[in-house]
Amino acid sequence: MSEVDEGSITRAVLDSLRDCPHPRLRQVSEALVRHLHAFVREVEPTMEEWRAGIDFLTRTGQICSPSRQEFILLSDVLGVSMLVDAINHRFGEGATESTVLGPFYVENPPEQPSGADISGDAPGERLLVECTVRSRRGEPVADALVDTWQSDAEGFYDVQRGDATQLRARFRTDREGRVWFWSVVPSSYPVPNDGPVGELLRAQGRHPYRPAHVHFMIGHPAYETLVTHVFIAGDRYLDSDAVFGVKRSLIKDVERRSAGLDPAGRPIEGPHARLTYDFVLAEMTGPEAR
Repeated sequence: MSEVDEGSITRAVLDSLRDCPHPRLRQVSEALVRHLHAFVREVEPTMEEWRAGIDFLTRTGQICSPSRQEFILLSDVLGVSMLVDAINHRFGEGATESTVLGPFYVENPPEQPSGADISGDAPGERLLVECTVRSRRGEPVADALVDTWQSDAEGFYDVQRGDATQLRARFRTDREGRVWFWSVVPSSYPVPNDGPVGELLRAQGRHPYRPAHVHFMIGHPAYETLVTHVFIAGDRYLDSDAVFGVKRSLIKDVERRSAGLDPAGRPIEGPHARLTYDFVLAEMTGPEAR
């Protein structure tokens, strides 16, 4: 029987992984052991602190449900989600930057024609959203699927309020790569903070708020899928997003108008806000490229 101590325990655990039959699993497991042991050596937790950490992770798992994933939220507020996103979306110069999907995406949202009003009964200032989707060569991307979803002016998503679908839809770009729709100006809002992650934020002296934004997921067989936000310029939380998702290139001004024409050339009655954004997709380069 080999004996281990504070100095040899890490090597002993790494040696136990030598016969792991899966190279990637062995690589990940070895890195986990090295970094976790290094963390423990750096902070030298007391037994009470170690038990508190185990209790925190236990409660994080216990609060998870089909509609709430506290571990993803924990990953978000520690910046891990954005780091994983950045590593997996190195699109290169010229492409629109990505950011996290967030917890409120719903697969297969209802498809709507350009010009539709997706606000439903949501409260908020009228907002006309105009988008174009093009390649890095400047060519319009026709027939791309554009999913969009957002909060209302009170900071709630439809899935938080009930079963009615509002402020989310799927559009298809026209031959010029354009999509436009009516919505409402979104608001900043707090991430769920009534559980262990909320306790962590308060203990760290941090707020739980995300700046106002509109989500987009844009897909086309010839291009890498883009998941991103467009953030509203001037929001007080742009410099302190609780999940670190803000990028300067994704911040846009909302223009207020008293009248005007919509993209189809029809007069718009009454005051409204406008948000425009030009998305640039990166060409598919992996084995899925066609």
